[in-house]
Amino acid sequence: MTENGAGEDWQIPVDRTQAPAREPGPIDLRRNFLQAAYSGIPTFMGLPVCLDPADLRAGGVDVAVLGVPLDSSSGHRGAAYGPRALRSDERYLFNTPELLISPSTRVSPFQQLKVVDYGDAAIDIFSVEKSLPSIAATVTEVAQTGAIPVILGGDHSLMIASVGALADLYGPDKIGVVHFDAHPDCHEHIFGHRVTHGTPIWRLIEEKKIPGKNFIQVGLRTPTGPDDQLFNWMRRQGLRTHFMVEIERSGFTAVLDKVIEEVLDGPEFVYLSLDIDVLDPAYAPGTGTPEPGGLTPRELFPAFRRICAETNVIGIDVVEVAPHLDPGYTTTMNARRAIFEGLTGLAMKKAGMVSTDYVNPIASGQLKFPLV
Repeated sequence: MTENGAGEDWQIPVDRTQAPAREPGPIDLRRNFLQAAYSGIPTFMGLPVCLDPADLRAGGVDVAVLGVPLDSSSGHRGAAYGPRALRSDERYLFNTPELLISPSTRVSPFQQLKVVDYGDAAIDIFSVEKSLPSIAATVTEVAQTGAIPVILGGDHSLMIASVGALADLYGPDKIGVVHFDAHPDCHEHIFGHRVTHGTPIWRLIEEKKIPGKNFIQVGLRTPTGPDDQLFNWMRRQGLRTHFMVEIERSGFTAVLDKVIEEVLDGPEFVYLSLDIDVLDPAYAPGTGTPEPGGLTPRELFPAFRRICAETNVIGIDVVEVAPHLDPGYTTTMNARRAIFEGLTGLAMKKAGMVSTDYVNPIASGQLKFPLV
């Protein structure tokens, strides 16, 4: 028995039965349509809020952004504050999503998609294991309405729950995972602990949630692993891993073309997972395990947009943003922009703009700027 009388079987309380009665639907928290980014109640990019599946259904929501403020599975604290930073550290002048437009494609994602902020999953701050069912349940309730969950981390252990929940919903052989990361995250355990930010892929494979061949990894480069034993386990499981040295030798565009081809080879659906440390620390200092020699935003952003436009994405996470290590807001800004590019790709797909690597021909210099 614990000090407050709770036993070992204590579960995270999730109870909205006492919430005031209201008509279901998204709630716009803005006092004014145009307001400064640093004013008002922070939601992701100033989006309306939904609190339950009835709101999502009533609003015809396409994408629900939800936070998972979890960091107790890693040796570096701070990622639990990532969701709040991604909502509140906005650096655009106005927090008005309707006015945002992709400079590369001239697509306005919030004109094409109904996107909302779904708040945070309930977390047990003392236990990763006890947090996973709550995360899985929240992801499931979003997906069951037909909306795409976009998850703000939190550390990468959340992928055990998020991908596992979607595999249960769609079928384990039907989902491919594109995993951007400096680290393999395939360890059986870290110092004896099996539920950590370094073990989600091992857990998902061993628990028969996702077959190894459906994992496509991009950007691995840490000198701490994989060692020979883990490297050979990855090969036996069929993981398709693109180390940073391959990108250095072949160029990122060629590798990205291969990644998209591989994730379409079998899986019907795609989950896109971004550990922000795949970026070079020059662009993402605010993370617990930075590794030199990583991707640039100029490589990452088109990749996110292309994968979301050219495949059938059913879930996205962006994890390991640690704002206390982010003095110039660089990490938060790049993480948010990656999500924006992913939303742009989803909007392009919804609008039928499915040609390979589409960019606006005028913005890209392929056509002369016309007089109007």
